[in-house]
Amino acid sequence: MMKTFWILLTLLLALVSLFVGQIELDVANLLDRSSMDYRIVVELRLPRAVGAFLVGGVLALSGMLFQSIFRNALASPYTLGVASGASFGVAVAIVWGYATLSYLFGFLGAISTLLIHLLFSMRVRYYDKDSMLLIGIAMSFFYSAGLMVVLYMSNLQQNYAIVRFTMGSLDIAKQDVWALAMSALAILALTKHYQKDIQLMLISYDYALLKGVNSAKSSTIILSIVSVAMGVVVSIVGPIGFVGLTIPHIIQRIYKQSIDKLTLPIFYYGGLFLVVCDTLSRTLHGGANIPIGVVTSIIGVPIFVYLIIKR
Repeated sequence: MMKTFWILLTLLLALVSLFVGQIELDVANLLDRSSMDYRIVVELRLPRAVGAFLVGGVLALSGMLFQSIFRNALASPYTLGVASGASFGVAVAIVWGYATLSYLFGFLGAISTLLIHLLFSMRVRYYDKDSMLLIGIAMSFFYSAGLMVVLYMSNLQQNYAIVRFTMGSLDIAKQDVWALAMSALAILALTKHYQKDIQLMLISYDYALLKGVNSAKSSTIILSIVSVAMGVVVSIVGPIGFVGLTIPHIIQRIYKQSIDKLTLPIFYYGGLFLVVCDTLSRTLHGGANIPIGVVTSIIGVPIFVYLIIKR
């Protein structure tokens, strides 16, 4: 009964999101494929709603994987500095006059962060999970400093484009949905394949080793694939905070089950949360879009503080 309720709620919210925006739609015109209302829904609002759901699911599930691997409740998809690298890459593309290639530059910026981590893991003898967190924080500061330099060098128009990107945006084109769908499938398949390893590593790495799990190899593969997927997501929509940090904690408190039982609920509610936030972002300010990153932070911070107090 509850499962049916949530499915119907999702469909209702998705339907509402299609009719929310600066332009009011005439429902009667939606059956006419040549009408402007039909094109607005199919070419703009439907990809946005589907993209928002996929992005929310990827962020939430990535957050769960990071928190499990690092065994740290504060770990998030941006822990390793991937988002900062992507933001820096997009900023460089805009200032250098390659705005049309901003997705590629953002993805390369994210991947460069991952490559630095892999390089350290091969060269440093005692490169453990704490070291990865510290390197991730250092890389975030480094890329943030680089972003400030690029902002200082940019003109007014470029400055606006960069700042707008760093606030997050769900203005998703139809072709972007396919890239987001591939990222979502990769994260879901990864979690399904390694769910036993993750569950054992949550207990302890020594216990996982006794059970025949190569913790170092499994965690490296998981973090690498998640970082690549996050690179795709961030290069398209920008950094969107608190989804990966908040949703896993909420679902774990509600369901209180093992990782293999939480994969789909976390992905589902992460997607649902971002669809709701996107709908709010288009209705709270007279039809003008509030940056999605602002909305998720405003909603996510009080929820996260509440979870800490109730812990």
